[in-house]
Amino acid sequence: MTVEQNVLQQSKAQKHQQTFLNQLREITGINDIQVLQQALKDSNGNLELAVTFLTTKNAKVPQQEEATYYQTALPGNDRYISVGSQADTNVIDLTGDDKDDLQRAIALSLEESNRAFRETGITDEEQAISRVLEASIAENKASLKRTHPEVWSDSPNPYDRKRQDSCPVGLKNVGNTCWFSAVIQSLFNLLEFRRLVLNYNPPASAQDLPRNQKEHRNLPFMRELRYLFALLVGSKRKYVDPSRAVEILKDAFKSNDSQQQDVSEFTHKLLDWLEDAFQIKAEEERDGEKPKNPMVELFYGRFLAVGVLEGKKFENTEMFGQYPLQVNGFKDLHECLEAAMIEGEIESLHSENSGKSGQEHWFTELPPVLTFELSRFEFNQTLGRPEKIHNKLEFPPILYLDRYMHKNREITRIKRDEIKRLKEYLTVLQQRLERYLSYGSGPKRFPLVDVLQYALEFASSKPVCTSPIDDIETSAPPSGTVTTQTIPSTTEQQGPSSSEIPSTSPVQRSVIHKPFTQSRIPPDLPMHPAPRHITEEELSVLEGCLHRWRTEVENDTRDLQESISRIHRTIELMYSDKSMVQVPYRLHAVLVHEGQANAGHYWAYIYDHHQRRWMKYNDISVTKSTWEELERDSFGGYRNASAYCLMYINDKEQFLIQEEFNKETGQMLLGMDTLPPDLKDYVKEDNKCFEKELEEWDAELAQKVQQEKLLASQTSRMPAPSSAPGEPEYLEQPSRTDLSKHLKEDSVRAITKALAEQEDGSPETVMQTAIKLEYARLLKLAQDDPPPECDYRLHHAVVYFMQNEAPKKIIERTLLEQFGDHNLSFDERCRNIMKVAQAKLEMIKPDEVNMEEYERWHQEYRNYRETTMYLMVGLELFQKKSYMEALLYLIYAYQNNKELLSKGLYRGHDEELISHYRRECLLKLNEHAAALFESGDDQEVNNGLIIMNELIVPCLPLLLVDETEEKDIAAVEDMRNRWCSYLGQEMEPNLQEKLTDFLPKLLDCSTEIKGFNDPPKLPSYSTHELCERYARIMLSLSRTPADGR
Repeated sequence: MTVEQNVLQQSKAQKHQQTFLNQLREITGINDIQVLQQALKDSNGNLELAVTFLTTKNAKVPQQEEATYYQTALPGNDRYISVGSQADTNVIDLTGDDKDDLQRAIALSLEESNRAFRETGITDEEQAISRVLEASIAENKASLKRTHPEVWSDSPNPYDRKRQDSCPVGLKNVGNTCWFSAVIQSLFNLLEFRRLVLNYNPPASAQDLPRNQKEHRNLPFMRELRYLFALLVGSKRKYVDPSRAVEILKDAFKSNDSQQQDVSEFTHKLLDWLEDAFQIKAEEERDGEKPKNPMVELFYGRFLAVGVLEGKKFENTEMFGQYPLQVNGFKDLHECLEAAMIEGEIESLHSENSGKSGQEHWFTELPPVLTFELSRFEFNQTLGRPEKIHNKLEFPPILYLDRYMHKNREITRIKRDEIKRLKEYLTVLQQRLERYLSYGSGPKRFPLVDVLQYALEFASSKPVCTSPIDDIETSAPPSGTVTTQTIPSTTEQQGPSSSEIPSTSPVQRSVIHKPFTQSRIPPDLPMHPAPRHITEEELSVLEGCLHRWRTEVENDTRDLQESISRIHRTIELMYSDKSMVQVPYRLHAVLVHEGQANAGHYWAYIYDHHQRRWMKYNDISVTKSTWEELERDSFGGYRNASAYCLMYINDKEQFLIQEEFNKETGQMLLGMDTLPPDLKDYVKEDNKCFEKELEEWDAELAQKVQQEKLLASQTSRMPAPSSAPGEPEYLEQPSRTDLSKHLKEDSVRAITKALAEQEDGSPETVMQTAIKLEYARLLKLAQDDPPPECDYRLHHAVVYFMQNEAPKKIIERTLLEQFGDHNLSFDERCRNIMKVAQAKLEMIKPDEVNMEEYERWHQEYRNYRETTMYLMVGLELFQKKSYMEALLYLIYAYQNNKELLSKGLYRGHDEELISHYRRECLLKLNEHAAALFESGDDQEVNNGLIIMNELIVPCLPLLLVDETEEKDIAAVEDMRNRWCSYLGQEMEPNLQEKLTDFLPKLLDCSTEIKGFNDPPKLPSYSTHELCERYARIMLSLSRTPADGR
């Protein structure tokens, strides 16, 4: 057996051992790698026995024997070793009386798992990936058969799927594959990794070799990955479909179960496969030298484990890929790293005779791409299921790793000792400060400065000589007349004697002091308690003492706070000297997870190193972002989103992000020029298909337009059919002529008044007078401040124009059109006025009034009336509890209104009002859908999920798109939390399957509007009807004020 074969077999054994350790960790919830390794060792690799050992009711953590401290150095360890685990090592008990079934199920599952591995050679980790991949492909195929339109389906309009300029290309979610998109996009945007994949050539001898399982799996996957990367480079599509690459992954394994894949597990496996694929090529190309695997060179580093066990030192080097870090209990990335690099007691490393044991890890070789896996899941012993850790964890855009390097270990140890001393001193100072800030011995405590101030205020108050219950006017018993008891003022006597107080029975006293609502405070009674007796000398001494003590306490508090701040600053700057900032790593990508442990959604923030900005990759959506948005979504502690994986790159290794240049011309290669010939042809062919789709769409659209013109010409020759009695007339957009019919009464009223003023005036004089009268009336309406139910803008377009400062020429022409309308031809006087107005309109030259601007203003007014109707109908339906019908009206009311308000404050309605009812409508529907799901009835459950998929899920991006709308964001979280709460409950398998399928759609954080129904048609209202119905609905709202308005 050759050395290479021996190393390969050892590597496989290490990976299988790590798989078993991962299974033990998942089943038992124990994160301590030493305990798990010991259990696996004691059970001779039998997982069932290992679980039994770990979950026995009276099991105890084994003593710290030699193996428990340098187990990480043994040959059987995997390169993905979980170093630096700081988790609780208490053994979890799963064998209580109520968990016998769980124990038997675990045993059967492990027995089945072991048998499957022995028969197929496929590990459970590989089967887990297979399950989610098969589910993804099945979901993608099933989506083609659905009768209901769903939010993740492609838009029928190919122009909606067209790439804009040089915007990055997204990846379609083909069913629970957001984890795939997040990882692939992060790697694709590493230019060196991209070049390696694009320029990968299968081994020439691969066709002649027997196709073993590895080649059968890895080589086709590399081919599809190259195609996928090529499309991400040069596609004309906004996003591309990764189904073929996912198909290759799925075909490698066989399984029927479905679950959402974990990012870190997928990344492990992906890098494993890529390493194998490049290893085949490297071995073929080696020329007597040891082959170099570019995947290993990029992603794998080494650390030195230095330890002491009972005075015995050991030192071993290990390889690592993704570096696991615990999150719980730490506030930032450096704290996580410090904890991961030190295990146990390390004092013995500096002394020869100490019996304490521990180990340190020191990086000896860092990879160019350093990935940290953040452990944000822990096992809840009470609930018996994993839970996500939502704690906040900060991480920097530039991470200096000098303090963790082996070459700096001596100076780092000195600094760590100094930090430890400072933190101990800091703890003492903080405890002292706390005594000042929380003073007292009871349950309620207050700042000592405030206590002294309150005492000073009490002592300085005006002295009184009566009881606080005296001098209160009393009222008579309710049985008869009122009797008032007059008691002398506190300024006239020192206090009444017991003989001066009238004798009353206990019953009478109860009646006198009971009716507090009839009592009043006398004018001379102080507003707060005060001393009864205090002399000037006593007051002077007491005030002097209190003033002095308060000043002393203030000075002590300030000194403590300043000392604490100085120590914090000293600790922060401990590693800022020049020698400790020589190994900078820049944050390249952050993979974010939102949701719970059992389900959720992944997306990635990736740094564009050339544009120097952050980009958000959320499946098909790729948008510009900011560090502030990344902080909010990635640090945790806000909603249910937090970073799950951090990818840093060596800031000094520019080859990682450097563009390619033409060797002959020296010009930078971009886009298609970076592709090898075979991939360039592949992308060109795909682009031709997409261009053909665009051409077919254009032809189909042109044909529809031609048919509509032909139909319109035929319809114009036919008499219009009369509407049935009582049937509302619907319209797409009311024209100005439609609106002018409602102005007839206003015009006639103005003409009548003008004729009264100008009895002998010419038609032109009467018209000018009528226009002035109408203008004055409308100006008054525009300047009034009416209640919400009376919106004068609905009465006349000119009121809307005046409030929004339309040009004077627009207003004048509008009034001329009003008086030149054909509706005024019903009598001789009005007909003359109409003819004069029409003549005036014809005399207006094109350069006097910009007709395009004129049309824009009137179109905007029509939009305003349409928005009002959407709002009015939506609110009416909401009050009738017809939430499903109301939602679409309120959605379009909000969207149209937002567009109007973007042009001016008075161009739309109260945005908060519409937002509130839109939000309430969604919450009501969510509650209804959840109730249907809880019923368990198949038909009810399906109806509930249809409500969620077709109404709620498409609307969530509308609520998330504006980050300043905190109430909308909180409502989305409430809806998501309601459905995530079902994850911990027992339910039928079919319900669990439907919930698992649905949750990723609900948790998708994309703010891209993915699909909507056509806007509802609106009935035609006269101005009078519209104003009346609008006033009625707004009055009803004012009688029942809504929360949040």
